[in-house]
Amino acid sequence: MKFLLLRILLPLLVFLILRSVIRTLFAASPAAPAKRGPDPPPMPAGGDLKKDPVCGTYVSAVAGVSAKFGGEVVYFCSEDCRRRYRG
Repeated sequence: MKFLLLRILLPLLVFLILRSVIRTLFAASPAAPAKRGPDPPPMPAGGDLKKDPVCGTYVSAVAGVSAKFGGEVVYFCSEDCRRRYRG
C-alpha cells in the first residue's frame, strides 16, 4: 500500500496540481491581439434611414448603396441586394 501511494498516487497528485496552476496562469494572461488589415474608413453616423426593399434592413442614406429606378432613388444595404432588386 505504501508503495502504491509513494510511487504512483503522489506523483500523479503533484502533476495534477502543477497542471492546474499552469493552466490558471496562462488563462489569466491576455491574448496577443490578432493581426488584421487596416481599419476600414469610418462610416458617417446619423442621417435618414431607408429600408432596403430586398432584405428589409434599414440603412443610412449616406452609407447605403443607392440606385435610381424609374426616377426614384432606392437604397440598399449591399451591392448584392442592389443586384437582386427587381424594381
